Amino acid sequence: MKLPSEAELLRIFIGESDRLHGRPLYEVIVEQARSRGLAGATVLRGTLGFGANSRIHTAKILRLSEDLPMVVEIVDRPERIAEFLPDLDQMIGEGLVTLERVRVIIYRHDATA
Repeated sequence: MKLPSEAELLRIFIGESDRLHGRPLYEVIVEQARSRGLAGATVLRGTLGFGANSRIHTAKILRLSEDLPMVVEIVDRPERIAEFLPDLDQMIGEGLVTLERVRVIIYRHDATA
């Protein structure tokens, strides 16, 4: 797949304990993105953060959180991201979703692997 130099970055902020049909929400989002043929997705686990309720989520030893911040990032063409948004809206009960324009510099894979 070749991405144009101008693309969009979809960033989804959710909690580690968020579930959809008993499964981790971040896994469901990535699997849905893959099944729709989006260019790629990455899940990042935060060590500290807070959201709309202002409750701190931290990975500190003395205060182990069972709900660390998770960020799912997806980059693709604007029309592909737009097609995915209704599905995403159905999956997310609470969280934050942002969208921004990005410039793709390199997107390639090893065809022999």
